[in-house]
Amino acid sequence: MRLTLGAIMVVHGYHKVFGGLHHHADFVASLGFPHWLGYVSSFTEFLGGLLILAGLFTRVAAFAICVNLCVAIWKVHLHNGLTGDHGMEFPLAVATLAFALIFFGAGPIALDHILRGGGSSARGK
Repeated sequence: MRLTLGAIMVVHGYHKVFGGLHHHADFVASLGFPHWLGYVSSFTEFLGGLLILAGLFTRVAAFAICVNLCVAIWKVHLHNGLTGDHGMEFPLAVATLAFALIFFGAGPIALDHILRGGGSSARGK
């Protein structure tokens, strides 16, 4: 679940950060938000995806991504229906993955788990 969400968000945010940063900021401003939130949104998707892939600060990154996707659903996709052109089907599924990671965490194969001392064979002896 974590690797799927991380990969989706890195790919989704990559083209915004490395090619369409100002365009995305302009688009976000056209939705009635401050222009600078477009930059926050782009970096949330890309850097949040990288953090989730690594399993580092997973719950915080998943929360930020979940908020980002909920706003995207609300402002961009909701009026297109569930499965229409630019519908909310895909962002809703990805937001659901992020929501689940907020509560389940990164799992045992993640930097969050390793840095907390998890997985040590000396534990319990």
